[in-house]
Amino acid sequence: MRDPHTVPRLVGAPEAPAEPGPLPRCPVCASAPERISWRQRPGRPVVLVFDPCGHRYASSTPPHLAVTAPPA
Repeated sequence: MRDPHTVPRLVGAPEAPAEPGPLPRCPVCASAPERISWRQRPGRPVVLVFDPCGHRYASSTPPHLAVTAPPA
């Protein structure tokens, strides 16, 4: 039996300039990162890795993480 509901046609997202993200810029090259990963081992500084540039930044304090609602 066929589904009586119609399926909307999928289309690509319109080309629009990227909005500035909530992530801080890379301190080495000042580019906007897509992702920041971090690692800390006991007694060692926090190491932040900025993607896609790959620069690393060491900090003595862990980053402050905040969850915010997506823009409306």
